[in-house]
Amino acid sequence: MAFVQIAAGVPETLPGKLLLNAANRPSAVAMRHRRLGIWQEYTWGDVADHTRWVAQGLDTLGVSAGNRVAIHSENRPEWVWTDLGIQSLAAVSVGVYQTSPAAEIEYLLGHSEAKVLVAEDEEQLDKALEVWDRLSALEYIVVIDPRGVRTLDDNRVLTFAELLDQGRACDGNNTLGDFGAKIASIDPVDVAVIVYTSGTTGAPKGAMLSHRNLHVASEAWSSVFDIGEQDEVLSYLPLCHIAERVISVGNAVAAGYVVNFGEDPDSFTQDLAEVQPTFFLGVPRIWEKMLAGVHIRTADATWLKRVLSRFWLHQAVLLERRRIEGTYSFLHHIYYRIGWMLVFRALRKRLGMSRVRSALSGAAPIAPQVLEFLRSIGIPVREAYGMTENTAVATLTPEDDIRLGSVGISLPNSEVCIADDGEILTRSEATFLGYFKDLEATAGAIVDSWLHTGDIGRLDDAGHLYITDRKKDIIITAAGKNISPSEIENRLKMSPYIREAVVIGDKRRYLTALIGIEADTVGDWATRRRIPYTTYQDLASKPEIRDLVAEAIDEANGEFARVETIKHFELLPLELDHEDGQLTATQKVKRSAIEEQFTELIDRMYR
Repeated sequence: MAFVQIAAGVPETLPGKLLLNAANRPSAVAMRHRRLGIWQEYTWGDVADHTRWVAQGLDTLGVSAGNRVAIHSENRPEWVWTDLGIQSLAAVSVGVYQTSPAAEIEYLLGHSEAKVLVAEDEEQLDKALEVWDRLSALEYIVVIDPRGVRTLDDNRVLTFAELLDQGRACDGNNTLGDFGAKIASIDPVDVAVIVYTSGTTGAPKGAMLSHRNLHVASEAWSSVFDIGEQDEVLSYLPLCHIAERVISVGNAVAAGYVVNFGEDPDSFTQDLAEVQPTFFLGVPRIWEKMLAGVHIRTADATWLKRVLSRFWLHQAVLLERRRIEGTYSFLHHIYYRIGWMLVFRALRKRLGMSRVRSALSGAAPIAPQVLEFLRSIGIPVREAYGMTENTAVATLTPEDDIRLGSVGISLPNSEVCIADDGEILTRSEATFLGYFKDLEATAGAIVDSWLHTGDIGRLDDAGHLYITDRKKDIIITAAGKNISPSEIENRLKMSPYIREAVVIGDKRRYLTALIGIEADTVGDWATRRRIPYTTYQDLASKPEIRDLVAEAIDEANGEFARVETIKHFELLPLELDHEDGQLTATQKVKRSAIEEQFTELIDRMYR
């Protein structure tokens, strides 16, 4: 099908950019989705068609400009079609985390006053049905995968296929020009999406992002990365999160690269190995998991491979330090190539990073040691800083000026400064419009055009930003000493045996920590030593495991001042989970929830 160009120049809306791709490259692959082990392809023409049908289908349900439509699903093509279809109507797209429990669904749908919910399957539909009678604004639910659904006889519930059919039927009454004109008429300053924040300290707040915010974000990231039609990404972080939305939707339609959607969250490792993306975004938890996997494979290898791997991995780190210091010579390069042929090349392929040209770490602080290791084996990870409220536009580490521990310098057309109390402030056209239905919080977040991030940090003479911690997380001990817990926690998580570390000590005499073990690596360690166990709780209760963790903590303590060392610790009896309210959907610890749930363990450390 032919597509029309909606306007001269670069559109400031994502649907407008989509139509340009469909007009210029209708047969080029835009998306792939792995279903039952087979990768199904969609061209830019396909994506534009499905987006139009979704928009027209929603229009038949009464969705109009300004209405909110929620999406509650795993990452898949239908998520993007729906998101772009909603925006095409000048309506507002609201993402809901797939792991959100029914109570959170009720809050998000109620607060946003969503008129339509697009739910992935029976599980997500059941959550909505449980609370629907308390959601006065919700009129329809559209189910993407209706297998097992028993409520399709309700005329308020329809399938995604039926929504598309209703949209196709409208083609006879409209022309492509009508659809393009509708998109061209969207005011870029209007709200395009509402992204609900993680809610680590209370109810989530709905950050309103405009079409221009999303446009500025895609322009900013395209200007600092050499990304284009030749690139591929794997979409796996929740699309509700601003970072994934920028990578898999904003940048994708702006740069025209291919977005791959895996089978499901459990198939991430296999999907990554098959896709071998050229551009990859990872949160610290993903990078830490890769490092832990390397430790497991090395420990389980034959004696010769184990010795060879450990030697070259150590050499790689030493060589990376020379690169950063500027003392890396041609002879060092030759030496590195030997390690590349023997160890690094195969390791990168196993990690799914054999083709990666650009890689990002964001959404939370990452331990400098993890970053150093990844770069040492040829994974060019650069740390970035941003948040929902600035559409992920703040800073990025320059490729030619890597400073471990820094999150880089300001992105183009973005400013960063430090307030008198140490808070990081940012300013750009990517700054959000405000919090939905919360003028007071908006007034506190944006002051004189500067966004108050809530993070504490410092700038060096070259403009590199260093984040100390979240303002609300700073610990003040009983002796009045200010402690940054995240720096200590990140160092503890450098151990392949520690998955979570929560430092405690506010208004107390000394620091303690709640430790969650890394089940895979600790389980592998126990198995090789013939230590029997059944469950995670059983494994964490073993005295040998406590000794193992104690060694890791002692090693980390040696790098901190006495007042910053961990004096006592307790092992968590369970793995932290988003559905239980202990983690955000992006795997950040909810400190208040942890301290409330594990009060007995904390008290034990201070008796």
